[in-house]
Amino acid sequence: MNLLKQREFLLALMVVILIGLVGLRAPIFLAPSSLANLVTDSTLLVMLALTQMLVIVTRGVDLSVASNLALSGMVAAMLASHNPGLPLPIVIAVAILVGLGLGLVNGWLIGYLQLPPIVITLGTMSVYRGMVFVLSGGAWVSAHQMPHDFIAFPLTRLLGLPHLVWLAAAMLALMAFLARHTRFGRDLYAVGNAPQCAGYIGIPIARRLLWVYGLSGAVAGLCGYLWVARYAVAYTEVAYGFEFTVIAACVIGGVSIGGGIGSVPGAMLGALFLSVIGNALPVLQVSPFWQSALTGLVILIAVLINARGKTSRGRQILPLHTNDMKSAA
Repeated sequence: MNLLKQREFLLALMVVILIGLVGLRAPIFLAPSSLANLVTDSTLLVMLALTQMLVIVTRGVDLSVASNLALSGMVAAMLASHNPGLPLPIVIAVAILVGLGLGLVNGWLIGYLQLPPIVITLGTMSVYRGMVFVLSGGAWVSAHQMPHDFIAFPLTRLLGLPHLVWLAAAMLALMAFLARHTRFGRDLYAVGNAPQCAGYIGIPIARRLLWVYGLSGAVAGLCGYLWVARYAVAYTEVAYGFEFTVIAACVIGGVSIGGGIGSVPGAMLGALFLSVIGNALPVLQVSPFWQSALTGLVILIAVLINARGKTSRGRQILPLHTNDMKSAA
């Protein structure tokens, strides 16, 4: 395939052009420190977009990812503030396990009870967000309540790069390997392309859906800790609405809401594209309200491009299973 026809290459080119155009208007945007902040700011969105990509590939969606992040982050912040002597790896592990558990709830309801993903995750989105308020009583956990190592970890540098960047790079490598070189990843694409055929050939659809939503939840749990630690605050509205930015990154990166199509580089570049827009607007002194409008416009364009690329495939984000596949699960 001609390189110019590859979506990932064109999207990467668009990111570079966008950075260059913003730099022409505001040269400070091209400063090494500014570009370094851009990469660091994009890490959480990149990590969440990678696992969301795997979910969407199965003809599903995880709308609860930001609420999961908020709840896991609140658990981590409260645990650390009430137990300042607790080793940081334990706090991080607890956040990941909380996120994993919340994700597995989605996966069980969607995979084994065969309920619509958009309905289930819309419901759990509200439930998990409400649990943040119940757990915290509406109170904030501020920087002075958190241990120093809890706050310092995300931006502590290793070989010149913050831990956030190293974690995002590791996640990128892991997801690329998972999607391309494991049976689990190949099965997800098979489920998204033809769920009924996948059931006929023996793919355990319910189990695959259980664990892909569990993986999405686990990464949301990790990002929950990283979010509250980096910004040194945990409250009920953390990452409110961020799930739509995550989904937008996937759509911009070429992940089809009809299932079966999506790539790790595409999701990563989609997240980077949105991060460039988010970082450029304040530099250009553009009203933040325009960010939503511009993001929505980009999503519409991306959906139109996706639709032109495969007009014969129907969009399917609600039903997944048929009665014939129950035995295969």
